[in-house]
Amino acid sequence: MEKFMLIFWNQATTEESFMEVSPEAMQAEMAKWNAWIGGIAAQGKLISSEGLLPSGKTISGKAQIVTDGPFSEAKEVVGGYTILTAANLDEAVQLANGCPMFEADGRVEVRPVMVFD
Repeated sequence: MEKFMLIFWNQATTEESFMEVSPEAMQAEMAKWNAWIGGIAAQGKLISSEGLLPSGKTISGKAQIVTDGPFSEAKEVVGGYTILTAANLDEAVQLANGCPMFEADGRVEVRPVMVFD
């Protein structure tokens, strides 16, 4: 089995607007994510899965300049990730099907994890 990372891209938003979602809407959204991730876990393929808040810092360049990030001009941001195991890239893509990210016109990037020997 190989490791793959599913990277969840969604529309850029502020942390304030993210926190304005009603508790009921957040609970309904989390139920969808838990069901989808639970299906992967039930197959013994889940390694880890986390969501990310919109705020953070970006460190860039040789001078290691620290700015508020992700960049304000970004139209999309990484909203979270899942690391899983699959026989190959095709199976990893199949496991990504049904992700709740698609309901919000988001996208899921499926990438093999590099193995260093």
